Parts: sequence; structure tokens; C-alpha cells
Amino acid sequence: MKKVSTKITAFILIAILISACNAVKRVPDGKQLLVKNEIIVNNKKITEETVFNQLYQKPNSKLIGYRLRLNLYNLANLNPDSTYQAKFTNNPKRYEQMSKWLSAKQVDRLGKSFWYKGIHEFLKNTGEPPAILDNAKTDKSILRLKYYYFNNGFFNVKAIYKVDSVQAKKAKINYAITTGAPYLLDSLNATISTPILDSLYRIEKKNSLIKSGKQYKTEDFEGEKNRITTHFRNNGAYYFQPNYVTFNIDTIKKVNQANITLVINDYSFQDGDSTKTEPFKLYKISDVNIYTDYSPSKNTLNITDSTIYKNFNIYSQEKLKYKPKAITNAIFITKGSMYADYKTVLTTRYLNNLRIFNYPSIQYEVDKRDTTAQSLIAKVYLTPRKKYSFGTTLDVTHSNIQDFGIGLSVSETIRNVFNGAETLEIALRGNIGSSKDLANPRNNFFNVSEYGLDFKLNIPRIFIPFSTEKIIPKSMIPSTLLTVGFAKQQNIGLDKENFTGGISYNWTPKVNHTARFDLFNTQFVRNLNPKNYFNVYNSSYKALNQISKEYNTNPLYYDNSTDKNLLIEQGTAGFTNDVLTGNATFLKPLSAADFKSVKSIEERRRRLTENDFILATSFTFTKTTKKDLTDNNFYLFKTKIESAGTILSAIAKMANQKKNSNGNYDIFNLEYSEYIKTEFDYIKHWDLSKEKILAFRSFFGIAIPLGNSNYIPFSRSYFSGGSNDNRAWKPYGLGPGSSGALGDFNEANMKIALSGEFRFKIAGSLKGALFADAGNIWNVIDNVEDEKSTFTSFSDLKDMALGSGFGLRYDLSFFVIRFDLGFKTYNPANETNRRWLREYNFANSVLNFGINYPF
Repeated sequence: MKKVSTKITAFILIAILISACNAVKRVPDGKQLLVKNEIIVNNKKITEETVFNQLYQKPNSKLIGYRLRLNLYNLANLNPDSTYQAKFTNNPKRYEQMSKWLSAKQVDRLGKSFWYKGIHEFLKNTGEPPAILDNAKTDKSILRLKYYYFNNGFFNVKAIYKVDSVQAKKAKINYAITTGAPYLLDSLNATISTPILDSLYRIEKKNSLIKSGKQYKTEDFEGEKNRITTHFRNNGAYYFQPNYVTFNIDTIKKVNQANITLVINDYSFQDGDSTKTEPFKLYKISDVNIYTDYSPSKNTLNITDSTIYKNFNIYSQEKLKYKPKAITNAIFITKGSMYADYKTVLTTRYLNNLRIFNYPSIQYEVDKRDTTAQSLIAKVYLTPRKKYSFGTTLDVTHSNIQDFGIGLSVSETIRNVFNGAETLEIALRGNIGSSKDLANPRNNFFNVSEYGLDFKLNIPRIFIPFSTEKIIPKSMIPSTLLTVGFAKQQNIGLDKENFTGGISYNWTPKVNHTARFDLFNTQFVRNLNPKNYFNVYNSSYKALNQISKEYNTNPLYYDNSTDKNLLIEQGTAGFTNDVLTGNATFLKPLSAADFKSVKSIEERRRRLTENDFILATSFTFTKTTKKDLTDNNFYLFKTKIESAGTILSAIAKMANQKKNSNGNYDIFNLEYSEYIKTEFDYIKHWDLSKEKILAFRSFFGIAIPLGNSNYIPFSRSYFSGGSNDNRAWKPYGLGPGSSGALGDFNEANMKIALSGEFRFKIAGSLKGALFADAGNIWNVIDNVEDEKSTFTSFSDLKDMALGSGFGLRYDLSFFVIRFDLGFKTYNPANETNRRWLREYNFANSVLNFGINYPF
């Protein structure tokens, strides 16, 4: 607690030091620090960020109302070199004295050290120079404000500004704008010289962005230009460009109204030294030529092999290495069809998705064989990637199991492995890590390890015996992924061998929509060290050991006659068996509550030590509006439904297979899991401007055991807590329900999670966040009987935990390093009247380390 107090005191002292800084310290005499911009539009104060973005000059940024970066800059010595040299210029003997202890070179180097120079460079670069009021920039701001309102239909804008002194060397600017009435669009006409383009325009005219009665907006006219161009170019107008679309705007004899005339002239082109015009032509594709081994470094193509497949001409400079269908499946430009931009884009996207070529080049040229000059030859140039590529990856990891880990993976990728554009990846991976939560009797730092081997075969089509073109056309860029994997964990819990395999189909129904269907996903988990259970799950051992001291009479079960602690495995197994069978004599009659506790401990032990075989089928659908990595105003929705064991049970019933002694079916002498599982995940980001983002996430998942199972396997269960979940609790440290996380790795088969986060910029690449996380896990319709752990009605939602806190993130461009400090705000494990804010302190806080944002 003393360390915490010291840190808090240091933080307060730093805050006082920064607060004591003079904001106008570096403002020259006769100048003023701009502290505020105020915009009044039509006598009304506005706050719209889009309007304030028109200003050339803005005040220094604030963090929670405080100009942190300005004050950091003011703390810096802008000329540390001169200051350091001045120490010796004013006192030459000091330099001589220091040179006796250090060499002259070391004394000079000391002036470049962090404490003399580096800290000031850091403060200067992290900080922000004062925003000195500049009248020239203010004049430019007035012009931009006028343009902004003009572009939004206010053609008679008047704008002025006034500078008001606030304090010594501080000022604010008041902008006053009078817009007048907006101009509305009146009549709409079109003059299109080329008849065939006029016909195309009439077809899509109803989708025009320019409509009578709308307020004039320049962005609508730009959007209409692009819409028309896209429509024409997707219907054969190869040479059409947006600059051919112009608008005549007539406001003469109109009161706040404008007549609009759309004008599209004929095609203009250079012919020698003269410029000619002629009506636009619509072009058809006369040939599609595919060059499968094009090299940009060579000026000529020496074709030695070729073939024609379904009207596609395929050429190669060496022996053709690809099955024609594998290439032509990716080409949407077809002979005899009209030229269309979208087909070029779709072809490029599909070819790039094959991952066996570099980014493709598609070019068009007029077919000179056509006397009407209305045909194009499409030329698709493909540059193959290397058939074999070797890769290595070194990762520093952090997970819910490992506090720290180092992973190394080596992989070999083989492209076009079966001449059908398939890609085979073979990967060998290994990991060593440290986990303080796991059994570690030798107290080694690297106490966990894992290695594995994976095979992945990607086939660029739906790999199935029948055609799926009508259901999933090739425009959805379908692919099939076949996977086989093996992994072995050592010193991680019970140690495991994990065998996996599956066939999954992926496609994109629309832009930003993805679908995945796992025909089967199989997993066999074999526990190698089940006798280590009570060493790993120490809470279960303590509970069983405590009950044993009250009842046990068998000296063979405990370590010595004084402590009487149960031996693992002899004592724990023996005492549990005695309790459940009732075949022993105890120190006193066994209470019903203690019998229930022992039964619950044993059921959990059996569930977590049994080997699992899972054969599942699932469907996953994802939709997002995110355009790119810089888009901070989007939503993402993901849903998944999974069914396991249903097919095996159906086959067993059809084959009249007998059930085992537990009343369940088995395969390879192993009871397989049977359940149905569904999940819903929704993420929403709001861009609040000025690098402020509000992020929200909601998650609901439930897995219900069926037929062959009365519980969900550990690998398919849910947990709560951790750096990507409720950050006020450690991983597996929350729930189920209000039980208080009595086990070591608490899991359940239903989960609700809600998270909100306000993200903001602190300085440079350093970002901050305030967050709140709510949620919990529960058992439902399984073999858990504890009332505190189960969800029986909506009234159990009162057991949703709430954590809140703040975080720091450093953006390294390619990933983000994240630290979040979470505080238990509402803890459902406490008594009803002690749930709110009783643990809201540093002693009960949880510091989370993570890579990238949690959602």
C-alpha cells in the first residue's frame, strides 16, 4: 500500500508542476495566444465540427479541459545545447574540473544525454507550440467559411470577425456569419449530344442525386457526376470520364431558386495536331487474352504455349502450368459482352484473392479488326509469385493462460500445388511461456510450452461433387479451406494433445459481407495428465481438503497425522469415492450440503479431465460498414450458429447402435459431445472528430447440451474477465453468476457482455481511454445445480458485473500496445448491500496488458 501511496503522491506533484506552467510563457510581447474560436451563424452560436474544420487556426488542444501539450512544450528548453555550453562559458574552471573526472569527449557527450537534451527534445516533440493569433490566417478562415456555406446553397453569405482580448496575451476570435436564405433546385433539364448516352441516362434518371426542391449542395453535383460516369462506363462507354459532365446553373430572375441543366457533349480527342469530336460509342469485348507468366521487366512476350478455353485465349511463355478453368473462373470479362468497369474491378479482386499472382494488370485496346471501331481486346497480365516460399515469425504473446510467451513458427507455402491455383501451407509452431496461475512446483519462469503442426489447403472454388454456381456464383469469390492440425501442450493445466480437422466454405455475398459454412469441424482433445487436476485447480482441492478434515478417518488418504491434508491423487480420489458411495465410516454424519459440495467438485473434475471428441457443423455471417483501416465511424455485426454431435447421433439411431453404461452413444470408445450453440456480436464506433472515438460492443452467446451430453466441453465454454472482456477481473475470474469465482478456471455455457469506451488523443501516438465493461457468465440447462451459478430468469441479470477504468495506448502504426486499469464497480459476488463501489480501489484493481484494441 506504501508503494501505491508513493505513486499517487508523485502523480499529484507532477500534476501541480504542470499546472504551475505559464501558458503564455512563449508568447512574444505584442502577440496573443488564441484560446477560443466562437462562430455565430444568423445570431445563433453553433458547435458543428464540420464548420469549425474550415478554420485555418485553432487553439491548442485540450485533455479533459487542460492544455497538457502546450504546457509540456513550455516546460522544454528549446536550446539545450546553448544552455549546456553556457554553464562552462560562464565558469571555465568547471569544465576543467569535470574533464579531470571524465574525459573532454565524455563531458561533451554528456550535453547530448537524455537528462540534458533528450528530455527537452521529448517535451518539445510531445508538446504543442502556442497557437499565436495570426490575422492572415483569420482572413483565410473567413474565406473558407464563405466557401463552405456557398457550397451548401447560401449564395449571399456575409462573414466578419472580431478579436477580443481575454487576459494578458490571450484572445479569442468571434466569427459572425449571415447566410441569407438557401437556394433550392427548381427545374431540371438534360442536354446530351450522344443519343445512345441520352437513352442510358433516361434509364437511371430516377436515381439522380439532383432533385427538384432540394437545397443546393456542391457535393450532390460531384456525386451526380460520378454516378453518371459509373453508369455509362458499366454499359460500354469506355472513353467516358467525369469531366464530360457539366451543369449550367441559372439563378437569373429567380428568388432563391436555381434552374439546372445537365450538359454532356460529344467525345473529344486528339488526332495528330487537331482536335476532333464525335458521338460516344459503346464498346463490346471481342477477345479476352490471358498471359499467365508475364514479366514486367521484359519488353516482349515470347509465347510458346497457348490454349483456348470457353472463348478465353490463354498464353504462356513457358509450358502452361495452370488448368484453364482455374484461371478463367477468376475472369468476369467475357467475349461478346459490353465493356464494364465493375467487371474489371471484380476480376482484379478475384485474381488477387487467389494469392498465386502479384497484383494483376488489365488493359484494353481497340480491336483494329472491327471496321466500326467499337470493339475492345481485353488483355489480362498475370505475374506468378514464387511457387515455394519459406517464412518465419517470432511473436511475443500475452493470453488468458500465459502472462508472457515467446512463439516461433516456420512455414512453407506451395502455390498452384495441383495446377488449379490451390495454395498449400505447412506450418510448424512452438511456444514457451510463463504463467503464475498454473501449477509450477519448481518455480521456473518458462513453465509452459506448446508445439504443433498445421496443414492448410486453400482451393479457390467450392470443392463439392455438385455445382453451386446458382446458389453461390463465382462473383461472390468462393473458396474452400481444408485444415488438419496437431498440437501438444505441456505443463499447461492437465497437458493436452489436440487434433483438429475441417472443411469450410467461404464467400462474400455482397461488399463488406462475408459468409462461412463449416461442413465439419472436428476436434479431439486428449488430456495427458488428468492426475494433476487438483494441483492445477487448487480452489477445488482446498474445498475438498477442508471437508475431508471434518469427516475423513482413513490415514492412508492424508500426508501426516498432524496436518491431515489429502494426498493427490490417492487421497482425493479415495475420499471422494467414500463420500459418493457411502461405504466408509466418518468422524460424524455427512451433511447434505457437504455431500452436494463433494459431488459438485467431482462432477467438475470429471468434466474437465475427460477426453473430448467434437464433430460440429456451423455457419457464420459477418456484415460491416467499415471501409478501411482509417474508418472510425462504422458498425460490425457477426452471428454464428453451431451444431455438434447431431449427425453422429442420427447415424447411431439409424444403425441401432447400443448405448454405453452411462446411457450415451460413443465413438472409438469415447462419448462424443452434442450441443447447439449460437452467438451474436455487435460493434459500433462513432467518430466524434478531433481524434475522439466512442466505441461500443455487445455480445451474447449460449451453448445448450443435447442428447449425448449434459454439459458443454471446456474448449467450447465461455469465460469472463481479462484484457478483451471485463477488465476489472482477471481471466476466468468472474462468475458464474454470483458464485464468486470459487474455481480456478471458471467457465459456463451462457455469456452476456457489454462494453463502452471513449478514446481520445493525449499526445502524438499516445492515446487514452475511459471504459466501462458489464456482463457475466451463467450455467443454463446443464448439469450444474448451484443456484448462484445458474440463470433461471431475467431477474438473474442483477448478477451482471460492472467494471470501469482508464487506459493508455501507444500506436505503433502496425499494432497498438495497450494498458488498461480496471476497477470493480459492481461485484455480484458480494452481499447485496455491499456490491457497489466496495472494491473500487487500487488494491483490488486489475492491470491488463493487451495488443491492439479490445473491439
